[in-house]
Amino acid sequence: MVMEENNLNYEKAIEKLEEIVEKLEEGGLSLEKSLAKFEEGVKLVKYCSKELNKAEEKIEMVLKKGQGFGETVPFTESLEED
Repeated sequence: MVMEENNLNYEKAIEKLEEIVEKLEEGGLSLEKSLAKFEEGVKLVKYCSKELNKAEEKIEMVLKKGQGFGETVPFTESLEED
């Protein structure tokens, strides 16, 4: 069962994903239970992806505000290249 999103954070979601992967790798689950775990994992991956995208946007905003950039700085760009 997926944790409710309001009780979920990125770290908890990653921990839960690790547990799911371990259970699936161990085997021994029925097809139905394996599919349920897989579905839960996909939902957690989507949640983590969304959280990472939000963090990236915040970093870009901080860089833009903090260094007076006229345009946002891509997340992948190193600050040392300036």
